[in-house]
Amino acid sequence: MKPQWTAGNRFELLENGEAFYPRVMQAIDEARQEVLLETFILFDDPVGRKLQQALLAAAQRGVRVHVLVDGWGSPDLGRDFVQPLIDAGVHWRVFEPAVRWFGWRLNPLRRMHRKLVVVDGTQAFVGGINFSFDHLVASGPQAKQDYAVALQGPVVAQVQAFCRQHLTTKGGAGRPRPWWRRRPGSGAGPALRRERAGEHGWAAFVVRDNLRHRHDIERQYRLALRSAQQHVLIANAYFFPGWRLLRDLRRAARRGVRVDLILQGQPDMPIVQQAASLLYDTLVHAGVNVFEYCERPLHGKVAVVDGLWATVGSSNLDPTSLGLNLEANVLIRDRHLARTLQDRLQALIDHRCQAVRAPARPAAAQWLDRLRGALLHHVLRHWPQWARAVPARPPTIRPLGHRPCA
Repeated sequence: MKPQWTAGNRFELLENGEAFYPRVMQAIDEARQEVLLETFILFDDPVGRKLQQALLAAAQRGVRVHVLVDGWGSPDLGRDFVQPLIDAGVHWRVFEPAVRWFGWRLNPLRRMHRKLVVVDGTQAFVGGINFSFDHLVASGPQAKQDYAVALQGPVVAQVQAFCRQHLTTKGGAGRPRPWWRRRPGSGAGPALRRERAGEHGWAAFVVRDNLRHRHDIERQYRLALRSAQQHVLIANAYFFPGWRLLRDLRRAARRGVRVDLILQGQPDMPIVQQAASLLYDTLVHAGVNVFEYCERPLHGKVAVVDGLWATVGSSNLDPTSLGLNLEANVLIRDRHLARTLQDRLQALIDHRCQAVRAPARPAAAQWLDRLRGALLHHVLRHWPQWARAVPARPPTIRPLGHRPCA
């Protein structure tokens, strides 16, 4: 399915919890008909409690409130947090509740990683920010750097329809196809043409699942890279993409496009930086500028191309996001939004990042680097097939205190 581009949309970039939470809480406070909320992480902390109170008040004044949390990302919400919401009429559901065996959680794969909020069908929020205190600077040096976007206009209907289709089914996910019946995802079509689209107000909602949209988000990144003419700027928390996306990054740089990558320098999980660093040599030697954000953990999943095309969402560029998890991004073609995001990211590069330099090495070491790069690319080229070979079953959504959907 091609992304359905619509014109006449309005956008507001929200950086970190300081901007995101007040806007979402205000929207919920003003809701009159419906609140749809999906999130990977919702913690019982100051942010989570504030959200709980906003949802509780909305439900008590007659608003239909539907909440979907991931069972792995939000495993420890107690009855004292959830039960008041259920008693008020909130439809509370858990995607794939965590399976525990001797205290260990056993089902970390194919998670619902989306972060979506839709209010009254008139405004939506899409991004990478969870509902947890660690997205606020006040939480300390491990506070996450992240982004979301507030949407108004026709694209909101796409997000609303997507969230609604999950209310009466098992997550809208169905049963994974057996490997012998799997087909490549349908073509997403060319990137939006400049002469057709103009430069303001265009947007499309795009998702990744394990059925018909397994490659949609990755495909949009690749189309943007292949059509880039001047500048590509990507900030991504967990970066270990497949061979094809790496190839498109390198080709863009080699044909003279300025390609800047902002990756984690102070990771929340050290293995993230270690994995990404395996790619540094091949990227830097191809002309890609790699920067490590060193102030605090980077959690963003955003990109800007030529100061016109942008994407904001939940999808990292790593095997779990591109091959297993359920993700959601918004594609935006708007000069003002793209330039705003580009300026914010450039400020990180200028003031809070360190550039990764290609080390000077003897010929023998360079030969070993090339050999290692070739082997690594071979692995990356086939990881999507290996990821999908992990045993799967239809995902389940468990309603708690469920009442029939209005």
